[in-house]
Amino acid sequence: MILNLCYLIFAYLLGSFSSAVVVCKMMGLSDPRQGGSNNPGTTNVLRLHGKPAALLTLAGDLLKGLIPVFIGKMLGAPDLIIAGIGLAAFLGHLYPIFFGFEGGKGIATFIGVIFATAWQVGIAFLSMWVLMAVLFRFSSLAALAASLVSLLAISYFMPLPHYLVCSIIMVVLIFWRHKENIKKLIAGNENKFGQKKPPQDSDLT
Repeated sequence: MILNLCYLIFAYLLGSFSSAVVVCKMMGLSDPRQGGSNNPGTTNVLRLHGKPAALLTLAGDLLKGLIPVFIGKMLGAPDLIIAGIGLAAFLGHLYPIFFGFEGGKGIATFIGVIFATAWQVGIAFLSMWVLMAVLFRFSSLAALAASLVSLLAISYFMPLPHYLVCSIIMVVLIFWRHKENIKKLIAGNENKFGQKKPPQDSDLT
């Protein structure tokens, strides 16, 4: 019982590690929460500081979803706890205790969680993301569609209710954090790849 609680706490605390803020500080760059969209995510770091900082941010956000789930599986945690670990890491990214509970939109950390849970689900996510991005050139639409496809993949590859329930919670929160992007998509003024963006994130944040 105590060990399972430790898994969950560790996952949340690791998720609360803001890759964007830490990377920018280590590289002597401005705080991403104080420029662009003010969002501590990969897209805003890319916009403000370029590819090297953005790639490091993306790697950090992926790993903080992947590492705790992987550790839980390697140490033999029950499936219910593994599902909870993924959700805890994801919630840490969205609501980081170390950064005033103001985090990113969760896509990169979600990818890390599902890859560690079942690599087939991660492949399904990335395949749909690429397909939608190529067809429509909306990063936000690609991320949202891929998130929905991941639910179908979870139900097929990991047919246990706790994995599906935790995944549904994460996808609902992803849609909630992308509500401004959804409004823009409906209104027809969301930015496509290659267009100059206003300060509003729409993808791997």
